[in-house]
Amino acid sequence: MGTPEDKQPELRRVMGPGLLLLFIVGDILGTGVYALTGKVAGEVGGAAWLPFLLAFGIATVTAFSYLELVTKYPQAAGAALYAHKAFGIQFVTFLVAFVVMCSGITSAATASQAFASNLIKGFGLDWGRIGVAVIALTFMAVLAAINLRGISESVKLNVGLTVIEISGLLLVIFVGLWAFTQGSDADFSRVVMFETESERGAFVAVTAATSLAFFAMVGFEDSVNMAEETKDPVRIFPKVLLTGLSIAGVVYILVSIIAVALVPIGELQASSTPLVTVVEKAAPGLPIDEIFPFITMFAVSNTALINMLMASRLIYGMARQHVLPPALGRVHRTRHTPWVAILFTTVIAFGLILYVGAFASEDAVSVLGGTTSLLLLAVFAMVNVAVLVLRRDMKGIGAHFTTPTALPIIGFIASLYLVTPLAGRPASHYLVAGLLLVIGVVLFAITMSINRRLGITETSMDPVKLSEEPD
Repeated sequence: MGTPEDKQPELRRVMGPGLLLLFIVGDILGTGVYALTGKVAGEVGGAAWLPFLLAFGIATVTAFSYLELVTKYPQAAGAALYAHKAFGIQFVTFLVAFVVMCSGITSAATASQAFASNLIKGFGLDWGRIGVAVIALTFMAVLAAINLRGISESVKLNVGLTVIEISGLLLVIFVGLWAFTQGSDADFSRVVMFETESERGAFVAVTAATSLAFFAMVGFEDSVNMAEETKDPVRIFPKVLLTGLSIAGVVYILVSIIAVALVPIGELQASSTPLVTVVEKAAPGLPIDEIFPFITMFAVSNTALINMLMASRLIYGMARQHVLPPALGRVHRTRHTPWVAILFTTVIAFGLILYVGAFASEDAVSVLGGTTSLLLLAVFAMVNVAVLVLRRDMKGIGAHFTTPTALPIIGFIASLYLVTPLAGRPASHYLVAGLLLVIGVVLFAITMSINRRLGITETSMDPVKLSEEPD
């Protein structure tokens, strides 16, 4: 006899190729390029486009693995679902889901730092690190309020922010090209100039920059969670996902080339608002440089909103599946939002902002952005293994996209290498990621204790339902 859960209606398939492409492009373009262009240039000099190109290559290789899995299992839940099917170990599935959730929070915290820096720049303030932290905390609190109000309001806001986000990057490209035609002080020799202050060698400098630039390419993996709401996902996903990735890759490379050609590397690296600096150099006589900090603020807000929505829904879903304390699955009676999960993820974001503001010796954006890429590269390594393991699972599987076997192997090796200290990744990334994982393991242990007291002997976590929306 079926349970009421078994009789729930299916999600409505409303996303065609156009909407899916807008979702993917809007999800990828964001905080990474707005905030990290200068940091990447600081690692390798004028050849800042190279790490972005390598990050694009690794993301594309892994995207092929996601394509095989999403067309083979066109369900929501993404990496957690693939880990569950490939390995069948509940704790592993939980860890994958929790790591994805943490990556969303660290990404949102990165965006909050970029938002604060641009607000200070836009209003001509000089508040220092404490001021940046206060603004970042306020920004996260406002996002929590939007999230608490309801998913409908959040999605409507996301559409508007996506348009502003894309427009801002196109503006950088257009004013850059305009500056080149007006005889500006652009120096294209810097574009092929490789410089690094690192004593670790050129290869490690490039991989360190790539591991940071990879933050700019994440986001496409969120699209697999839309599989159940996409029309004919087996047919349209491959073309749309690869098109979206390609658009983002081209935009990033163009922006990085324009940035290093117009702005000396040292100045670009030192700027907490690198694209604002680029616009100031490109159009000094136009008011564009005065409004661009505010465009950037809206653009990075989109990244933060998407990631905090995802993180709170994953926490809610895991609580509903008895792998996190049940209190985290509570839903607000009137707003129908997972209010405890929203507050929990916001508190973690607050902790990250305060930690990097008070204790991190490095730039806060670099620490949080690097931690995000570390967490997601670990997930990507797992996905590239899962696609090969699941080649054995063909029972009841229809026609689906199949990636060449060499690509998951390349993706696994590249992703795993960028996770290790061999890639030049600083210890601060591992420290922040480790603290987050400790929180997850402790919560999992507490949940198992609660389950035993309640007589729940088999939790049987179903990752398909991890991100289900409250009724």
